[in-house]
Amino acid sequence: MRNKIMVVDDEEDLKVLIKQRFRQKIRQNEYEFIFAQNGKHALEQLLDHPNVDLILSDINMPEMDGLTLLTKLAEQNSLIKSVIVSAYGDMENIRTAMNRGAFDFITKPIDFKDLEITIEKTINHVTGIKKTLQALKENNILKMYVDETVLNFMGGKKMESALFDNETVEGSVAFIDICGFTAITENEPADKVVAMLNAYFDIIVHEIIKEEGIVDKFLGDAVMAAFKGKFHLDRAMDACLSIRKAIHKSDISIGSKTYKPEVSIGINSGEMVWGNIGSATLRRLDYTVIGDAVNVAARLQEAAKKGQILISQSNYEKVKESFCCNLVAEIKMKNKEKPLTVYEVLS
Repeated sequence: MRNKIMVVDDEEDLKVLIKQRFRQKIRQNEYEFIFAQNGKHALEQLLDHPNVDLILSDINMPEMDGLTLLTKLAEQNSLIKSVIVSAYGDMENIRTAMNRGAFDFITKPIDFKDLEITIEKTINHVTGIKKTLQALKENNILKMYVDETVLNFMGGKKMESALFDNETVEGSVAFIDICGFTAITENEPADKVVAMLNAYFDIIVHEIIKEEGIVDKFLGDAVMAAFKGKFHLDRAMDACLSIRKAIHKSDISIGSKTYKPEVSIGINSGEMVWGNIGSATLRRLDYTVIGDAVNVAARLQEAAKKGQILISQSNYEKVKESFCCNLVAEIKMKNKEKPLTVYEVLS
């Protein structure tokens, strides 16, 4: 897929440099560059090229500067991501740009290797957003406030009644908790901790989606994922093994400090209810899974130590020929008369 990038700068030399530097990607039809001389010209160009993915913009330009352009873009098209490329790299300009929605900031003279990496990173981010929006249109995962406008848009009264449908199916649920995050929050600024947590969530979500799982919800520093369809338990376990490995190999830092959290995971399969759960009065619904099998998965995660993936004996019997597991112990679970025999998934 060809990505459209708009370069907004009144320096003609930059246009030549961009075409030279990215000539291979232009020739291979990966990137298409559109050029504008200032913010006003950029807004005019967007009318002819509404599917622009990324804008690279200078700050100091005639007619309309880059910071004003950021404000206009936020009002007109919040999906387009902007990277400021400017010689004015002082903290005031950087903060102003970020507060007005800039995705990143690069200083002149341009380090083109850094620019290439930044463009790739930003386009990947935009692609992820587009895929999420597409999934929300096509998927039956409805996490929204359901008001009259939404119902009319989605098909009127038939859709309204359909929103409250549910089904009982066999599936698997995994609870993935990032261990040690509470200690981090006590020692680091909140905004940096949130950014770090989101980075770890990205790793987890990537592995869940790869195994065709559904990210049901985020619960503090934990993720609840659901799997249904063929080999749902195997896919859930494969995803969790990949998550454990990816988290262990990650190198995400706050400032000069690098934290190495681990995950504790509980997985369970069985019959569960899939549907929109919530308040009809408020018209606030959450497409989720509920049932005893889900509760057991949550209890298994609570019992798991750092780096452990726990399953029940009944699930072990289903997967023992495909996965290497060790017997852990019998554990007493809330609201369960008999203790549950638990196995740890190794590989």
